[in-house]
Amino acid sequence: MTEILFYHLTESTLEDSLPALLEKSLERGWQAVVQTGTPERRDALDAHLWTYRDDTFLAHGSGKDGFQEDQPVFLTSGDENPNRADIRFLVDGAAPPDLTGYKRAVFMFDGHDEMQLSGARDHWRATKGAGHDVTYWQQTPERRWERKA
Repeated sequence: MTEILFYHLTESTLEDSLPALLEKSLERGWQAVVQTGTPERRDALDAHLWTYRDDTFLAHGSGKDGFQEDQPVFLTSGDENPNRADIRFLVDGAAPPDLTGYKRAVFMFDGHDEMQLSGARDHWRATKGAGHDVTYWQQTPERRWERKA
């Protein structure tokens, strides 16, 4: 079964938190897919991952860039997995595809957005009900992740 993690953003934004999690995934030798709720959000993350730090960037691409199967991080607003990713990040309330082919799936949601909170609760119930190993992580005031369930 796929390991499912729920990351509750309370102290930082997705733009602040996602790059570090993607870096850790790549350090493990994993390919990643980031699924957004809308094409506009996908495009905003695309621009952000090139410039999020002055000294580095995250190599990535989307369906607009070609060579999807070669991208270490693939950005999408759909359910495709052209780079055969090991981990799938679902952000901004994106509805998950079948997650059984992944080692891990990570739902990241904004704790200040009631729609995202409600969606995360629904996804928690659905993934737990499907028999996945599900854990819930919340940010501390220091922006570290603390396991809550």
